[in-house]
Amino acid sequence: MKTVLITSLLTLTIFVIACKKKNTPTTFDCSGVVSTYITNVKPLMDAHCATSGCHSTSQKAGGKDLSTYTGTKTAAGNNSFLGSIEHLSGYTSMPEGAAKLSDADIKTIACWVQNGMPQ
Repeated sequence: MKTVLITSLLTLTIFVIACKKKNTPTTFDCSGVVSTYITNVKPLMDAHCATSGCHSTSQKAGGKDLSTYTGTKTAAGNNSFLGSIEHLSGYTSMPEGAAKLSDADIKTIACWVQNGMPQ
């Protein structure tokens, strides 16, 4: 009886986790917006993400180094990157423990991703 109860609870937990719906990151109108990593995205990453104790070369929280183009491009290839920045439900809000970036900063990053992440 105890095994059946544990198995049932485990199955239910897995079902709930698997069915938890994550919101989809916003698709912005990026016409006329030309974001590049060096000019637009790197300053935002350096100020909000690649800081001491977070996603820097020496810390790499969650295995992510957002202090470089390659690291940021790799992280941005996953929907959780934009979902986290937008503070959408189902994602870990980033920057962690801080206010959400401005809508303009989020659009800059999202348009950079939508436009193929140019360096």
